[in-house]
Amino acid sequence: MSTSKNNLNQMALANMAFSHSPYSNKKIGASVLLSNGKSYSGCNIENASYGGTVCAERVAIWKAYSENLSEVKIQEVVVASNEASPWPPCGFCRQVMAEFCTPETTVRLINPAGLEIVFIFKNLFPEAFKPEHLNK
Repeated sequence: MSTSKNNLNQMALANMAFSHSPYSNKKIGASVLLSNGKSYSGCNIENASYGGTVCAERVAIWKAYSENLSEVKIQEVVVASNEASPWPPCGFCRQVMAEFCTPETTVRLINPAGLEIVFIFKNLFPEAFKPEHLNK
């Protein structure tokens, strides 16, 4: 069963409601579609120590890879925010995405009003540090 664009959007938007964001008051949701057809979602979870805060994108990715082999790649990432211009993944999330995305992975930024901005991962993070840099 494949996950449609609309389903990925709904997953990301729905996960905004689960956000634990008492410090920023910014609720972010994310969803990922893997090459095996499975999809996962997450929300941002803030922590009073700030360093313990985790973005929605990383929550979704970690959920996905805690249940799948690392050979599976991310085909699509959706990031949902309430912002007029939907927020992109932060640098830390982009680096984590570089581990599991392909250069052609679609990254869509959305908001509840229906605005959508689409990137291809290689254009969002053109010179990512990857496992190949470590001669693996």
